[in-house]
Amino acid sequence: MNTAPDGDASHQQRSPDEQEGNRRTHRGLLAAGSLAIVVTAAALVLVNRDNSDGSNAAGRSVTAASSHRGMVEGTVWIANEGGGSLTAIDAATNQVTTTVSGVEGPHNVQVSADGASVWTVSGHDGYAAMVTADSLDLHGVVRTGAAPAHVVVSPDGATAYTTNGADDTVTVIDTATMKPVGTIKVGRGPHGLRPSPDGRWLVVANVADTTLSVIDTRTNRLVTDVDVGKAPAQVAFSPDGRFVYASLNGEDAVAKVDIATRRLVDTVAVGDGPIQTYVSPDNRYLLVANQGTEDAPGTTVSVLDTKTFAVIETVETGQGAHGIVVDPSSRHAYVTNIYGDDVAVLDLEELEVVARIPVGDKPNGVSFSSVTTGDGRETLTLEVPDSAGMSHDDMEDGHDDEGHDGGH
Repeated sequence: MNTAPDGDASHQQRSPDEQEGNRRTHRGLLAAGSLAIVVTAAALVLVNRDNSDGSNAAGRSVTAASSHRGMVEGTVWIANEGGGSLTAIDAATNQVTTTVSGVEGPHNVQVSADGASVWTVSGHDGYAAMVTADSLDLHGVVRTGAAPAHVVVSPDGATAYTTNGADDTVTVIDTATMKPVGTIKVGRGPHGLRPSPDGRWLVVANVADTTLSVIDTRTNRLVTDVDVGKAPAQVAFSPDGRFVYASLNGEDAVAKVDIATRRLVDTVAVGDGPIQTYVSPDNRYLLVANQGTEDAPGTTVSVLDTKTFAVIETVETGQGAHGIVVDPSSRHAYVTNIYGDDVAVLDLEELEVVARIPVGDKPNGVSFSSVTTGDGRETLTLEVPDSAGMSHDDMEDGHDDEGHDGGH
């Protein structure tokens, strides 16, 4: 464990070459492609399961998909980073209902706990945007730090946080006023982040570093950095908040950290280039999406038993498995395949993919809402104000750049 003191020189005095190296690392993970594609609708593509001999493959696929219709209700939201759009999928039918465009380079999407709002970030223009879930109106836009990667919302819905990969900060947003109320210095290349289930802690994965930054949400100050391994990309809390798991993109592994002691418990090997992680709400499985690289895409999700912290299954899910979320019933996981431009629906009882859903270009982040979204419009475009594209240097004042606390 590495406690970061106030004004740590490693955060304050890096050379221009080091800073540019961090930016390149972050941009590589953003994987932004062409912004011209907007998907208007998509047919459900059924998946062949265990059809090495090709016999009755289509029949088994139809049976598998149809048996899962109506099993889960809600909306699966996808951020299509290359396509500059968000896709809403009806979880009951596994079909696209709406595509929302207008945000360039949306790397991540996050639904609030009550399902009332949908958040995304523009890594291209440096802002976070909030959309009202029922009307799909743009509620507001908040400028962030440089190259925001992920946005999350506190369990009580009062605060949103973004990781800013190019300036090593987290922006704190008051969701009622839609104003930034603080900036917290963290490790190098902050990428994924998630709050603890009780909202007490916020943990940030620093992908250009070897650490997780632990933030006290009562004070919005950095408490400590926990050394976990090479290039942690995203974190996932156990439902009881006792443990946090981090994908180690730089060593093809996943780490387990005890939140109370803030110490590394164990590390287990998974697939190539792990990115996002997620724990099923029933605390049965830890899922790790193995993206690999564009030249050598990973195609799997590693399934770990949380009791033994061991890989029990490796499931083929698609080209460049990246984002992952599990519905509240723990029946289905949804995996974005960033190089396959689709979403795999993984049945967690059978540990098999039961459907694939074509979405936009380079689908990245994913979030589940128990609220079914759909007002009859297949496509719509958000009118983002020009001021949202202002540079980080032009951001309004009011940020606290000394968000450090040397204690625990």
